[in-house]
Amino acid sequence: MQPRNMSMSGVVDLAAVKAAQEAKAKAEQARAEAARQGGGPGAVSPADLVIDVDEAGFERDVLQRSTEVPVVIDFWAEWCEPCKQLSPVLEQLVVEYNGRLLLAKIDVDANQMLMQQFGVQGIPAVFAVVAGQALPLFQGAAGKEQIQQTLDQLVQVAEERFGLTGLAVDPDADPGAAPQPVAVPAGPYDALLEAAVRALDAGDFGGAVQAYRNVLSDDPGNSEAKLGLAQAELLQRVQSLDPQQARKEAAEKPGDAQAQIAAADLDLVGGHVEDAFGRLIDTVRRTAGDERDTVRIRLLELFEVVGADDPRVAAARRALSRALF
Repeated sequence: MQPRNMSMSGVVDLAAVKAAQEAKAKAEQARAEAARQGGGPGAVSPADLVIDVDEAGFERDVLQRSTEVPVVIDFWAEWCEPCKQLSPVLEQLVVEYNGRLLLAKIDVDANQMLMQQFGVQGIPAVFAVVAGQALPLFQGAAGKEQIQQTLDQLVQVAEERFGLTGLAVDPDADPGAAPQPVAVPAGPYDALLEAAVRALDAGDFGGAVQAYRNVLSDDPGNSEAKLGLAQAELLQRVQSLDPQQARKEAAEKPGDAQAQIAAADLDLVGGHVEDAFGRLIDTVRRTAGDERDTVRIRLLELFEVVGADDPRVAAARRALSRALF
């Protein structure tokens, strides 16, 4: 029997959802405020895409900038030989992405607190911060092709989930030139957002998905619409599942990525947040290649539904980092 007439109320941790919504709203407000003051991301030179960051400047140079562009973090040290191989590759690739990424280099010897806060176990270690939310990418030296695939996925998630399209890059830009103003997104979207909530409560998840997408088509950075879309897509996926059959397949096929993804969706909708995260982290350990990436991306999507400030998400991010590395 298919689940019907499901509402988000009581399905996931509403406190966590509220925290996630508030975190994203802050990112959106920061972008809008910068735009109103003419302080939005103007054209930058390629040299501006790679910066050295310390603890004092972390909030300004990483957290605030991550509301404009995904920030890749390279944890390194002078004595680390693999770091000397990896860092030039990262720098070259970030420049090639032409403003869609920013690279922040952090010397762990001089910034031990940041290293501890990110749970770095060894270097080189590469993380990303998107709209104020941190996620692990990889640890150790890696080939250029593998790194590029990871960065491609990061750019895609940043654009689709957070509406971050990056910075305009002008190779001839004058570093002292005044930044160009950025248009403030149109709005408000109260009527569309209310329609989406009504559709959710009525079990019309397809209608809710479309309503949220309508908002995001005009305002890609709208935090409420992005959070709502993640919730609606989750419920829409679960609506098409036979829970008993899905759980049977997951139990019989522990290495099957799609079976575990379906069961994790059911876990989360049922309020079993840690079970959902643990299931997918275990699946990351068992899989490789495209299957592993598919599982990792779904796990990041579920993080979105629960909320970045939830301690279960923070613990799962650390576990994911260990599983990947």
